[in-house]
Amino acid sequence: MAITAAMVKELRDSTGAGMMDAKKALTENDGNMEAAVDWLRTKGLAKAAKKSGRTAAEGLVAVKVDGGQGVAVEVNSETDFVAKNAEFQEMVSGIAGAALGVSDVDALKSADLGGKSVEDTITDKIATIGENMSVRRMAKIDGTSVTSYVHGAAADGMGKIGVLVALSGDNDAFGKQVAMHVAAVNPASLSEADLDPAVVEKEKQVQMDIARESGKPDNVIEKMIVGRMKKFMAEVTLLNQQFVVNPDLTVGKAAEEAGVEITGFVRLEVGEGIEKKEENFAEEVAAQLGN
Repeated sequence: MAITAAMVKELRDSTGAGMMDAKKALTENDGNMEAAVDWLRTKGLAKAAKKSGRTAAEGLVAVKVDGGQGVAVEVNSETDFVAKNAEFQEMVSGIAGAALGVSDVDALKSADLGGKSVEDTITDKIATIGENMSVRRMAKIDGTSVTSYVHGAAADGMGKIGVLVALSGDNDAFGKQVAMHVAAVNPASLSEADLDPAVVEKEKQVQMDIARESGKPDNVIEKMIVGRMKKFMAEVTLLNQQFVVNPDLTVGKAAEEAGVEITGFVRLEVGEGIEKKEENFAEEVAAQLGN
């Protein structure tokens, strides 16, 4: 029986198996879908589908820099234990390397990694390691020079927080200091011009509501808002923040003294924004025992 692309896709969707494994399963079983599923299960290649519903909020962020280009990639797993696994770390490093040559996460999933797509590589790893995994996001940055920093490093170039800083000049030591600042302080944007207008408007409205509670006249409130918004910008924009290395200077002023301009930054933190399900271990064991 001829094995069609549609049949392979159907089997992949139902089992989570890799493309070549799905095709081989159908070939070995003369196109019989149920037999192909059983074949994959006996080979341990259909595990991935069972894991796909689990929350993957742990993992690693890996950073790679190539000249004036840098990329940060977040690859998630279910547990921190897997993030410490050398096999998982090797895969994450390879994925980050592949990310240098693509523009977004969708392209990354289709990118080649040792003869397989990144997506198929992850599917295979789910089957062998036994946890749900995913490439969640990536971010790229360009500059005259790009410096990277990893906080909570689990291996070379990967850890819990990955930061990239782009500079207009070449000062790696200063770039590293700024990257460490970004990891610690987590600014919302580079400058006021880059800040989401919705964030600015929301903060302004909050400050206006607070000021009105004081009962002061409108002309006084307007002056209060100007001052409070200036303070807000100093807290959330990188160039206006107090530099952790030298709090007497803003980051922007420190850059001037270092003879460079900070043109951009990227900060990815593992699990950021993912709602983690709280597990009760005792209840889970009792459920498995049928109590």
